[in-house]
Amino acid sequence: MSTAEHAWPSLDVHQSRSHEPTPYEGKLARTLEEVFTQDGHELADVVAGLNARQVHTPDGQPWTEETFTAEMHRLGA
Repeated sequence: MSTAEHAWPSLDVHQSRSHEPTPYEGKLARTLEEVFTQDGHELADVVAGLNARQVHTPDGQPWTEETFTAEMHRLGA
């Protein structure tokens, strides 16, 4: 068998995305990467990190654990 027959299929990292990210989604994603790198991965760390950076909910309110969880569900994350 050739190497090509054993190759993994090509995957697009955005293959499940239904639309281009909105400016809000892009900012949230970039800030989450920063929070995960600098502040931690626990839900309380993420919420505190977003609020400290003043990246708020879509309606402009500070994040809570409940609003963050609901927004991640809405975004399909």
